[in-house]
Amino acid sequence: MADFSVENIVWTQVLRETFGESVELEDEDGRIEVYDIAAEFEVDGQGYAILVQPDRSAEEYEVLRIVKESDGSLKLATVDDDEEWENVSELYDELTFPEGDED
Repeated sequence: MADFSVENIVWTQVLRETFGESVELEDEDGRIEVYDIAAEFEVDGQGYAILVQPDRSAEEYEVLRIVKESDGSLKLATVDDDEEWENVSELYDELTFPEGDED
């Protein structure tokens, strides 16, 4: 199991280098939605992307896995494991909204 702590984060830029500052995702109904890349990082070699819609609060975000295909292309995958999603979300919150900044 990955150690989801700040010390184990490796910041990456693979999505930004590939797609720019935003990505387009297709929802279940086939609609295309644009998301800004808020952050991307690896924990124990697994890449994660934090995406926000431009018209939403920065506190409302999507957590997705960055998956490298055998041909070298990148895709984003849903984090289906609730514990993994929660760990990545809490880690991002810790990095973005440090304790003590609420004053």
